[in-house]
Parts: sequence; structure tokens; C-alpha cells
Amino acid sequence: MSDRTADCQIDVVLFDVGGVLLTNGWDHHERAAVYDHFGLTAAEKAEIEQRHPAPYDAWERDAISPDAYLDEVVFFVPRRFTREAFTARMREASQPITDSARRTLEELAASKQVRVGLLNNESRLLHAYRMEAFGLGELVQYQFSSCYLGLRKPEAAIYRRTLDILGREGRRVMFIDDRAENVAAAQDAGMEAVQFTGESALRAVLAEKGLL
Repeated sequence: MSDRTADCQIDVVLFDVGGVLLTNGWDHHERAAVYDHFGLTAAEKAEIEQRHPAPYDAWERDAISPDAYLDEVVFFVPRRFTREAFTARMREASQPITDSARRTLEELAASKQVRVGLLNNESRLLHAYRMEAFGLGELVQYQFSSCYLGLRKPEAAIYRRTLDILGREGRRVMFIDDRAENVAAAQDAGMEAVQFTGESALRAVLAEKGLL
């Protein structure tokens, strides 16, 4: 570890995924696009959305399987499409975003001045796909996903658990997330947290901290 990193006292940088590196995994925009692809009616969409929240919370915590989520939310009635086709389209909804932090993540990973990782809410099915399809798993040392920890942002426990596993004080960990409530919760846990509004702004913050 260089003197530069020691001086700024940050030796781990954690990135959210959806909204920072990629589109969200299964947020309302992604769900709407998949519903439209399969030609669901307004009434069908409304019923699915009404059923979605509780099973999705459990699915992101890995408390239920993908099939259990789909049975409860989508396939509680016969559909004109298959479960396999729907799942494939769920995966395909993930795409890079235009102004992402990908270049910054790659630069930090290559520099070896800090350790880098992910702290995100994601189901196991979509997290695994996104790590492989977009090469994120090859860049990071840590993957603190809700599906592995059984906890979700912005719950205080997920930040405490992350710090416990890292074995570091919060002041030595920077967390980058696009959602204000997740940033505030990380700050409450003692982390150095930054709201992502674009890569140039993020790079300015990291440069000020001596990390770039």
C-alpha cells in the first residue's frame, strides 16, 4: 500500500452496480421493458406490479428461489410465454449505462492502490449474470451483494456486516451509490460515502482524496 493511500486513510472502495456501472437489475424501468416485450396488457402489468414488492424483497435476500418469485409474481396464471423466455429477457434488460463509473473502477483495480468491491442489492440470478456478462467479477476483490448477505440497502445491518467482513473502520472504506438514501445510511455507519451523479464528478472526489 503506497504512502498516498495511507495518507488519505481509504484503502477499500466499494461500488453499487445498478445506476453506477450498469442499468438496474430489475427495477421499474427494466420490468416495464420486459412487460412490453411480451405484450402484457395494462391490467396484467398492474396486477404483476401489485404482487411484486414482498416476493422481490425476499428474492434479493436469497430467501426464495427464482422460481418461487416468478410463481408468485408472474406465473400465478397461465401466460402466452414461457418461464425460460421471461427469465432470459430479465437478464437481457441489463445494459451498460452511458455515463458510468466503469473506467474509474478499472483504473482503481489496475492501480492496486486500494482494494475494490461491490455493495449492491441484487437477486442471485441477476447478480451472477451481470458479473459474468459484463466482466465485473474479474475486476473486484469483494462482492457484498444482498443475495449473499441476506440484507439489503439501506438497512444499517448490511453496512455493519460489510465492515465486519472487511475488518476495517468505516473511515477507511469509500462507498459509491447513486441513491441518496443508500449514501446516507452508509455515512451513518461511518463510511466515506459519495452519491454518484456522473463519472467526472466522481473522479474529482477521488482525485481530491488522492485515490486517482
